[in-house]
Amino acid sequence: MDPAPGPQEKYQLITRNLQVPGGGWTRGWAAGRAAAPGRGVRDQRGCVGVGRRNWGWEAGRAVPVPAGDRAVPRREYTLDVYRLSSVVTQHDAKKAGAEVVKQLEHPLLSGLLYPGLQALDEEYLKVDAQFGGVDQRKIFTFAEKYLPSLGYAKRVHLMNPMVPGLTGSKMSSSEEDSKIDLLDRKEDVKKKLKKAFCEPGNVENNGVLSFIRHVLFPLKSEFVVLREEKWGGNKTYTAYEALEKDFAEQVVHPGDLKNSVEVALNKLLDPIREKFNCPELKKLSSAAYPIPSKAKPGEKGTKNSEPEDVVPSRLDIRVGKVISVEKHPDADSLYVEKIDVGEAEPRTVVSGLVHFVPKEQLQDRLVVLLCNLKPQKMRGVESQGMVLCASSVGEPRQVEPLDPPAGCCAGERIYVEGYEAGEPDEELKPKKKVFEKLQADFHISEDCVAQWKDRNFLTKLGTVSCKSLRGGSIS
Repeated sequence: MDPAPGPQEKYQLITRNLQVPGGGWTRGWAAGRAAAPGRGVRDQRGCVGVGRRNWGWEAGRAVPVPAGDRAVPRREYTLDVYRLSSVVTQHDAKKAGAEVVKQLEHPLLSGLLYPGLQALDEEYLKVDAQFGGVDQRKIFTFAEKYLPSLGYAKRVHLMNPMVPGLTGSKMSSSEEDSKIDLLDRKEDVKKKLKKAFCEPGNVENNGVLSFIRHVLFPLKSEFVVLREEKWGGNKTYTAYEALEKDFAEQVVHPGDLKNSVEVALNKLLDPIREKFNCPELKKLSSAAYPIPSKAKPGEKGTKNSEPEDVVPSRLDIRVGKVISVEKHPDADSLYVEKIDVGEAEPRTVVSGLVHFVPKEQLQDRLVVLLCNLKPQKMRGVESQGMVLCASSVGEPRQVEPLDPPAGCCAGERIYVEGYEAGEPDEELKPKKKVFEKLQADFHISEDCVAQWKDRNFLTKLGTVSCKSLRGGSIS
């Protein structure tokens, strides 16, 4: 059996990776709990809609924190809800829930009650502290203000950074693919990571990199990128910053990164899966997290139950003219381009073409631009589109921007043969993965023509093509 951690180690476990570590009182409390022999920490997890087996919000801490499990006396709790409601103003209740409760023009009463219920949980679960992401800070402030007014002790509040979900947006229990659960099967982990947002060179809102930074590095102090020898072999990183730099410069490929995270996560999850592989804990897990029942055949579905058509006409692809090209100020592998697509102002586009296309060859060139991706920051510069390029298969890698037909004008629509009539989405939602699903069937024909499922990319003047990369992919 491992020896019990000493006071200093306990203190570091409690306080490490906190986004808002608190003042002297919080540090003093943590030091006192760490020094107390045989005294653990009873912790309430301040999370909205995130089950206690979810890993995202406790990323990087790896502290076993027992959630409140005491039976709450219903009568006393309900009376305290009434007492609290008599002293809390509508302004304070709405402000406390501003970051975690859905804001509506006509707010529901439940959203106003929520901060008070979470505050009272601290007393009725008899916890020492409440722990959550920084989005909980206003509810924590609310609890510190109002619990003493009912005669209850003020608790300590610990906040850690918000980890982006795997889909690139906020991690949410309502979005299954945005998170990794502690009891996810290996095939679940593989599926979620395969679908995760991990654009080459983009370190902003990259949930895969965030898992490495906040979960894997704090636990192992290193991370190994697994690669075949022909791609350079395995590489061990002992500092997260070095890995992020290599990914930003496209030294590390998203596929290798995802595969390496999958292997590392499964090593951590295997002991937990084994522990829960007994009848008692299986029953407990099923009761706590029941699998949602599926609608029976013939039952009326919801208005969103019909699958969406994923067709090329949903992509807003246009001819663009490159007005200016500059090196990205913070990334050696990226260009920052101004591209005219027929709008009032040119778009700013960041592309990883430095190692493939000389600056002079891009200047004043016609390109093919995907215009309805959600804007994303790439190393601090917001990119408002994607230059579509042909890529060779194998090494050395070659990349060529796609060429619209000669004589095209900036802003002219590019469509796929047979899908001329459809209207593009105003903005592609990252969660829907529309572009990714369509891109899987993009390729270059033997005649160097850009195609989707053997249907040509077209303008009214002819086909879109590349110079030489027959049989290549398009990205």
